[in-house]
Formats: sequence, structure tokens, C-alpha cells
Amino acid sequence: MPSLTDLAPPHVLNFESYVPSRPDEVLMRQYGVDRLLRLNNNENALGPPPAAREVLDAFPPVRGAVYPSGDCFFLREALGRAFGKDPERFLVGNGSCEVITSVIKAFCQPGDSIVTADKTFAVYEWVAAFSGIDARLVPLKVYAQDPDAMLDAVTERTKIVFVCNPNNPTGTWWDKATLERFLAGIGGRTVVVLDEAYREFVDSPDFPDGMEVMERHPNVLVFRTFSKMYGLAALRVGYLCGGQEAVDIVRRTHLVYSVNTPGQMAARAALEDGSGHLEATRRMVVQARGYLRSVFDSLGIEHVSGEGNYIMARVPVPDTLLYRLLMRQGVMIRTMTGFRFPNWIRVTLAQEPAMEAFSMAFRKALDGR
Repeated sequence: MPSLTDLAPPHVLNFESYVPSRPDEVLMRQYGVDRLLRLNNNENALGPPPAAREVLDAFPPVRGAVYPSGDCFFLREALGRAFGKDPERFLVGNGSCEVITSVIKAFCQPGDSIVTADKTFAVYEWVAAFSGIDARLVPLKVYAQDPDAMLDAVTERTKIVFVCNPNNPTGTWWDKATLERFLAGIGGRTVVVLDEAYREFVDSPDFPDGMEVMERHPNVLVFRTFSKMYGLAALRVGYLCGGQEAVDIVRRTHLVYSVNTPGQMAARAALEDGSGHLEATRRMVVQARGYLRSVFDSLGIEHVSGEGNYIMARVPVPDTLLYRLLMRQGVMIRTMTGFRFPNWIRVTLAQEPAMEAFSMAFRKALDGR
């Protein structure tokens, strides 16, 4: 009788599964604290916009027995209105991770490759690896994605290039000219995914708008999410937009009914919210970034922070040790060894009391190590 491992392909057996952190209440018991500041996942500390809160508060429990719209019909219509595009050019997924999976399944087969940075959002690499697709990882250059090196990494078997813009975790970004030169270099040979999960945090007029770029480059797909700026991380709603031909191809591999009804309704309400929630979030992030930069500067700590609601810092102790020292004070940060930044941490930018609590815990941890 064959073992189960005989049935699984080598690229699956060789893949090391991701272990998410334990629930907050379990961690609080483990570290003996009665509150936990979540500064590890770039969540929006202000929560969802008011319109989304109202939708969630009013959701009738009886609708829990009814399947959601399988293709997020009304949310896609809202996206179409928001961006002035045909709703058929949008696909909505259970977070951007599902959308990444759909695109790789749609365009790649074993023997093909993707190209991405070696220190960026890791899910591109992970999905490729457990799908039997080669992930060609290009080193960053001064904390930024290197367009020339990424072009050099493209081969005849490369089907997708993933560009995280702004890059998570460094916050660096390609401007309009850099992106256009890169796309000219690709020359339509591969699909180019612009992951703009943090696009709403960028205020620079020189930041390229993927929704506009795709109109001149039919090989471009744009990813965005409701998890970050819109504060709907728990509901898991992400989407892609592209040219009709590209989207029609991806739709063949894209699961339907994967986005729950409260998520669809809240995302639509958040998109149409007129409360100024986005502006309030941007103000919070700008203030927090300035505050933490001054904290790290005062301690002589190297830090990197471009756009996005996070800041990364090199710490003088192992990041895993610092994580434990901070957790004992009720502060959770992201260790960066898993991002191939050993002894760096990433901190979500949040409201002033949370930043002050982090600062106090951080100083105490370094003083008492």
C-alpha cells in the first residue's frame, strides 16, 4: 500500500507550510498580558469606514443561510462605477492571496517561472513554489525593486512578473517613468502584475496609477484590496482589474462563491463611503511615521519607510527575541527574518497612544535585554 507521501508531488512535499500566529486571546494568556496592541499586520487602526460599519451592524443573521453572489455582482458594479470601467474587467477574491493563486494557475504550468523581488510580499513566491512553478527572486537595490535586474531575470519561460508597488515591507516605489521604462522592456512578453495593496496611502502625483497604466498595456493586471486602507481585513476582500482578454483568461481558474456576503456588502459600502475615512487614515499614518522616525533616530536605529502604513527598523538584537520582549509588554510587531531581513522588525503605523506604547515598550526591551 503506497504512503500518502507517494501520492503528493515533490514540489508540495518540499514546501514548508506557513504557520500563522495564534489567536490574540491565546497569545495574551501565553505572555501574561491583559491587552495586546496589534502592530504586526498593517491593519487600519481606525477600523472600517462608517458606511461599512452600518452595513455590518444591519446584516440580518437569517441571510447567513443564503449563498453569496458567486461573482460579487454588485461589488463589481460598484468598482466599475468607481474606476469608470466595465464591471466585467474586475474579479473579486477572498483577499489578494486568492487572486494571486488564480493568476498563477491561469498563466503558468510546471516548467514556467515567475519573477519577483526577493524581499517583498512572499505569497507570489509561495504560490508558485507549491504549484510547481519556478520563482526567480531578484535582490533589492537600496531597499527598492530593481527594474533592470528584474528584466534580466525574465526568460522565455517567464509568464508573470510581480511588482509590489509600493513594496511591502520597505515602502519603496516605482515612479511613472520607471514603470513605463520597465513595461517597455518587457514588451508584452509576460503578464505584469502591479500589486497596489498600499496604493491608497500614496499621495505623490508621480506615483503611477495602475488603473490608467493598464489601458496602454494589455498585459498589465492590477491588484488592490479592502484589507488595508478600508479596514476590512477580517472579511478578506481583494480584487484584480485588467483588460478584458486577460481577465477572461484568469476567470477560468478563479473560484466563485469564495467571498462571503458581509464582505461583499461592506466592501461596496466602504468604496462608496463619503465620510473622509481615507483622509483621516492618511493623516494618522503621516503623524505616526514622523513620530516613529524620531524615536528610531533618537536611538540611532536604522529605519526604512517609504509609502504604506508601516515602518521597518534594524534592531540590535535578534528580531525573534525582541518580539518576545515586546509581547511581554502587550505589543505585537512583525519579525522580518521570514522576509529575509534578519534582525529587522516592521511596525504598523497607528494612532498616537499606540505609537507611544510601542516606543515605551521598545526602549524598555532594549534597555533590559
